[in-house]
Amino acid sequence: MDQVWANRAASAEAAIANRHLKKLWGLPGTQLGVVAWPPTGTDKRFKTWHYWWQAHLLDCLVDAEIRDPKPERVEMINRQIRGQWIRNTGWVNNYYDDMAWLALSLERAGRLAGVVKPGPLTKLTNQLVHAWVPEDGGGIPWRKQDQFFNAPANGPAGIFLARYGDRLRRAQQMADWIEETLLDPETLLIFDGIKSGSLVRAQYTYCQGVVVGLEAELAVRTGEPRHLQRACRLIAAIDEHMAPAGVLKGAGGGDGGLFSGITVRYLAQAATTLPGADAQTAAARDTARKIVLASARSAWDHRQTVAGLPLFGPFWDRSAVIPAAEVAEGEEAQFVAGAVNASAAPERDLSVQLSGWMLMEAAHTLGDDAD
Repeated sequence: MDQVWANRAASAEAAIANRHLKKLWGLPGTQLGVVAWPPTGTDKRFKTWHYWWQAHLLDCLVDAEIRDPKPERVEMINRQIRGQWIRNTGWVNNYYDDMAWLALSLERAGRLAGVVKPGPLTKLTNQLVHAWVPEDGGGIPWRKQDQFFNAPANGPAGIFLARYGDRLRRAQQMADWIEETLLDPETLLIFDGIKSGSLVRAQYTYCQGVVVGLEAELAVRTGEPRHLQRACRLIAAIDEHMAPAGVLKGAGGGDGGLFSGITVRYLAQAATTLPGADAQTAAARDTARKIVLASARSAWDHRQTVAGLPLFGPFWDRSAVIPAAEVAEGEEAQFVAGAVNASAAPERDLSVQLSGWMLMEAAHTLGDDAD
């Protein structure tokens, strides 16, 4: 793989480690990501808890371990998992998308970094399997006791169930539900979800990324043509509608800070795993690769540098802004109606920096020079 992207991924990892990683409440053998930099006192004490951001931090640590295996990083992965368990008081919460992301990162930590956690994976699998309620219109819901069935829950849950515990049939049911329920016939993108039977027509990069990931995973594992065809079609739609000038759209800070990172993770996987030698599949692989690499070049070119380490912006096609050292009241990210809004300076948000890191790791897997 290309050394330039390896070096940039290593720099992104070092930036997160330097600015965000901290013991949970000073407890030995723990680590979590402080949710903002510069942090407030509340941030430093981990009073603010964003479960799924920490799951993506774990996933990024696994990416880094694949790129550059080190015993000390394996220990960081262990500490991150322990920190998440303590801070969350267990593995489970009320949001199925959150639990799907932690399940995915734990599965990868076991398979790719040797940090095997069968107990938590069994608990999370049971949560996701038993959430399936076709009689209510799903799909699995976004959260417990909710009638919102969306791609951000069903996509990652489907990817996980395809990978773990021989649940391919359920993963295919989830992919088929998304196709039948959430496909926009005009743009061929994926709508957000359905709430109490009504279509929520928002179209986020997040939704496209997880569905590309699910369909690509099923194409590889089942060999059934419909999954390959859907993955190829969606990659073309992302290219047409969500990557102006070839660079993937951003979605700001807060939870939105993770959207583009998630999408490039699964575009890069599609670029390297989609099976088939036909022209359509070759074009899809090439398009996915081009979006990831163009986004990575642009994000790197528009970064700021603080103490020799990169700071990424929430929009990869415009210059990042170094946040002020002091955060005024009300300028920090706020948790509202089950989601985290952006900080006044989105670059503060761990989510934004994790997406930059994910992007550098994704570019590295594609083995391209950075010129």
